[in-house]
Amino acid sequence: MSIWWSLHLRREAASVPLARRLLVGAMETAGVDPETAYDLAVALSEACANAVEHGGDSSTGYRVTARIEGDTCRIEVIDSGPGFTPRSRPCQSRPARRRHKQTPAAVHDEHGRGLFLIESLADNVRVRNRPGHRGAVVSFDKILKWREGGPPPAVALLRAS
Repeated sequence: MSIWWSLHLRREAASVPLARRLLVGAMETAGVDPETAYDLAVALSEACANAVEHGGDSSTGYRVTARIEGDTCRIEVIDSGPGFTPRSRPCQSRPARRRHKQTPAAVHDEHGRGLFLIESLADNVRVRNRPGHRGAVVSFDKILKWREGGPPPAVALLRAS
């Protein structure tokens, strides 16, 4: 069983908290542990903020898709900006960094830490350019933990649909 949603958002700062609130609401409804939901919400906020800042001219939007399938949540943010240059691309696909590892000095800068945060909060992160189109794709997965005392995940997913 799975649930998913997809949004097409304007490249405006107000779209970031909207996407975050929708994700948190879906996580609560599905019975996801609040700490896991918070990690996903922060990672989504960073990906959306990157799309707003770097995702193309002001007439273009960006798309957010979230899917809960079994015990995994996958989130994908796609924009229509210039994409990643080989020098700016932090990774193509790799397991995310864990929080206990040392943080690079660049993370303390005002800009440039969004992808690092996503990698720190998610279990697997993929960053790539859109094949055949302008734009970047940032997708990440997280293994879900379920809320204690809440409904079994299958029951919560049925209620959500």
